[in-house]
Amino acid sequence: MTSSVFDSERLLFTPTTPDTNAIPIIFAFPNEYSVGITSLGYQVVWATLAMRDDVQVSRLFTDTREQLPRTPEIVGFSISWELDYVNILNLLESLEIPIRGTSRDDSHPIIFGGGPVLTANPEPFADFFDVILLGDGETLLGNFIEAYKEVRNASRQTQLKRLAQIPGIYVPSLYEVEYHTRDGEVKSIKPISPEIPAVVQKQTYRGNTLSASTVVTEKAAWENIYMVEVVRSCPEMCRFCLASYLTLPFRTASLEDSLIPAIAKGLEVTNRLGLLGASVTQHPEFETLLDYISQPKYDDVRLSIASVRTNTVTVQLAETLTKRDTRSLTIAVESGSEKIRQIVNKKLHNDEIIQAAINAKTGGLKSLKLYGMAGIPGEEAEDLEQTVAMMRNIKKAAPGLRLTYGCSTFVPKAHTPFQWFGVNRQAEKRLQFLQKQLKPQGIEFRPESYNWSIIQALLSRGDRRVSQLLELTRDFGDSLGSYKRAFKQLKGQIPDLDFYVHAEWSTEQVLPWSHLQGPLPQSTLLKHLADAKSYINPSPKELQPVLGTRN
Repeated sequence: MTSSVFDSERLLFTPTTPDTNAIPIIFAFPNEYSVGITSLGYQVVWATLAMRDDVQVSRLFTDTREQLPRTPEIVGFSISWELDYVNILNLLESLEIPIRGTSRDDSHPIIFGGGPVLTANPEPFADFFDVILLGDGETLLGNFIEAYKEVRNASRQTQLKRLAQIPGIYVPSLYEVEYHTRDGEVKSIKPISPEIPAVVQKQTYRGNTLSASTVVTEKAAWENIYMVEVVRSCPEMCRFCLASYLTLPFRTASLEDSLIPAIAKGLEVTNRLGLLGASVTQHPEFETLLDYISQPKYDDVRLSIASVRTNTVTVQLAETLTKRDTRSLTIAVESGSEKIRQIVNKKLHNDEIIQAAINAKTGGLKSLKLYGMAGIPGEEAEDLEQTVAMMRNIKKAAPGLRLTYGCSTFVPKAHTPFQWFGVNRQAEKRLQFLQKQLKPQGIEFRPESYNWSIIQALLSRGDRRVSQLLELTRDFGDSLGSYKRAFKQLKGQIPDLDFYVHAEWSTEQVLPWSHLQGPLPQSTLLKHLADAKSYINPSPKELQPVLGTRN
């Protein structure tokens, strides 16, 4: 791909002319341009850097790049998907930069990373980065640049020690990890010197002006879309949910000061609008926002909304979406079982789900996609049966509405109450069961790959030893088989797959991210875990006989 993709961009900010002594920075997204430029986080960080006169920023993607500086001082990565790590290593090598921080010297740039993957658990990737920004870019980015300027001409080690003093900036090489055995649990994680903070606190932006697109382009994966962040985090706090727990507290953009001005600005250059957030319809003034978008002057606007809370699906919402060329809506239900929803703290009932479907159809929508999970802790055979029954009842209540049930495997995430649980070994069979039951009903079933969920869990709960595995996996071809081959080669040097993925961890053990503090203290997570366990049957019914009768 040539640089002409940049010619299609319509900027919604004015880049600054850098000073002659500006810091040369490469800001990369480890995927194709069409994917990276659709990331709101990447857009905003790039624009923030481009509006500073003390830095000169160039963009880098896997398939295209702007003119890059010959000797960059800083190279940054925005990471949204765990499996993009392969592209990070490839891009570093293309820049002739050693992929491991320990192999870099004063002649190499500082390599930093940020984004949801690294904020959750950076440890599997820690050896590849010099600096990791934990938390919201609004708070961190400026502090990072200012601190770097103070030590710009110092040695690499001096630079790293200074950067480590900034709240939210994690320098992995300044922390020593000790294990009980080579392939055992983490024993301790300690800074290598007293001046390094023992715990790094994730940084949280608490303003009421949230993010909006800084660029619109037809080359984006979502063609010509202008994105506006309506809310950040989610007030529901489902016990497995990283999007809620990692980004607390729940924040809403000011309607008058943030949302309306941003939308008005964006719709001057495009007619496609995306409202983003984990729980968009829970904005306290969402109906007023809908009224604003429903003005006649926006009749040609195509509107897309991220997943919405089920009991906020009104006929008005469905009608507005229908008029704005949206044909479907997505809701997260997790399960058709009331018990499972109690376990995960999903405050939702089946009658509300059915009513949402009725409202969607009444408002003119053609399809409804429901998201659920298989293998949630405490799940039994009857819970799967109840999910099938729920989908059957929805189909009966809203005939003609196309139904899709998207289902993933439960994967434990750091900084959530379910981080101590492992992946259910029967989850794949449970996905197969749901498929066999729903398909004959005329309900489309879309399972996420169980095998890749296993890899996601490995990276979600991995420690620094996993970096060896990731390097080998890349060398072996980056396939599912490559992971198995790498584990075999590293046997005795790192724990096995079962330890990282399936084992239920003790609440007493040192977690790989114990030195990285999320929004809630561990005592609160343990309380939420205990609440969830109070609904779990201590003697669960065997699933296999039920599945066996369906095969």
